[in-house]
Amino acid sequence: MTLISIEEIKILLEQPKQNSVSIYMPIQVAGPEVRQNAIRFKNLIKEAEAHLIDAGLEQNEAMELLEQAHQIDQPTFWEEIGAQGLAIFVSQETFRYYTLPVNFDELVVVTDRFHIKPLLPIINGNGRFYLLALSQKDVKFFEGTRYSLEEVEVENMPKSLDAALGYDETAKEGQFRIATSKGSTSNPFSHSQPGTFHGQGSPDRDEHQKDILQFFYMVDEALHEKLREQQAPLVLAGVEYLLPLYRQANTYQHLIQESITGNTKIESTQELHEQAWPIVEANFQQSQQEVVARFNELFGSNTGKASNNIKEIIPAAYYQRVDSLLVTVGQQQWGLFDPTSETVYLHQQEETGDEDLLDFAAAHTLLNGGTVYAVSQEQVPYSSPVAAIFRY
Repeated sequence: MTLISIEEIKILLEQPKQNSVSIYMPIQVAGPEVRQNAIRFKNLIKEAEAHLIDAGLEQNEAMELLEQAHQIDQPTFWEEIGAQGLAIFVSQETFRYYTLPVNFDELVVVTDRFHIKPLLPIINGNGRFYLLALSQKDVKFFEGTRYSLEEVEVENMPKSLDAALGYDETAKEGQFRIATSKGSTSNPFSHSQPGTFHGQGSPDRDEHQKDILQFFYMVDEALHEKLREQQAPLVLAGVEYLLPLYRQANTYQHLIQESITGNTKIESTQELHEQAWPIVEANFQQSQQEVVARFNELFGSNTGKASNNIKEIIPAAYYQRVDSLLVTVGQQQWGLFDPTSETVYLHQQEETGDEDLLDFAAAHTLLNGGTVYAVSQEQVPYSSPVAAIFRY
């Protein structure tokens, strides 16, 4: 199951702005309720058709726009879907759907752009991250989330010291064994001094360390191109003496301090994911807590750099002023924004032409380089539906 990325979400947001249909649907994956998937899907398509007619399309035009969505409604699709949620995006120029490990609430939105807020927990709160498994003989790079971990090929990244430098590792293999400290019965690397080698007094030891460092500079250079402008955390895995060497070579700003140490042999991707996710989850929670603490500090000091007033946040998001946004998932605030007068109109119920202004704030914050935390309402300060820290 391939997860949607922040880059794909940004592409969806940048699509032409007319009659954009967004459909979110929970999926039953087992039991007799599985038969309800096709029925629920048909009902949501009918609801989307009604929204399009309300927006001014003739019925035949609405049906034609949704034709590609109709085509995925096949028995084999529902039998093989293997996901908790389905997200569909349809416009005159676009048709995309994603099967995702998220139990969405049913939702149909038709506005001038795609509705993306239900996707946001996948890309930050639930944790997209990277993992680099280091070994002199085999370097592997992974992309992961709370739900999965998948190996990814990185262009021009050397896989081994031998491949990178033409180095004959086997000739000196015995000179670089890790010494187990006395009294250690578990991890043989737990008492090693970071950055040091424990060998047999070989005069080539320092040169070998320099070779490893050069190798890691080459790995980092390839990753630098891969991760350019990314903000997801990177976790290292490997024997402990390699990690400080890689940190010396690293230029990626979001490398996590805590690592997975021990045997570099990867028994299974699932096992590696089980070790990585607690590290990443703690990192995400800390980042979110820091944003909340910063919001509270700025909000209490009356600097004007923090607000939970949606009428202030909407124009700030539109005009690239929002640095960090906490927004409630599973709730909508319908209304309109007039950029000319910077006026925000709020409606208790959805009216024709409305959009979810919480989604509007999240979308424009993302497009303008800000950070969005999609959370439950109780996690937003003062239980507001939205809170923002401004750049200025």
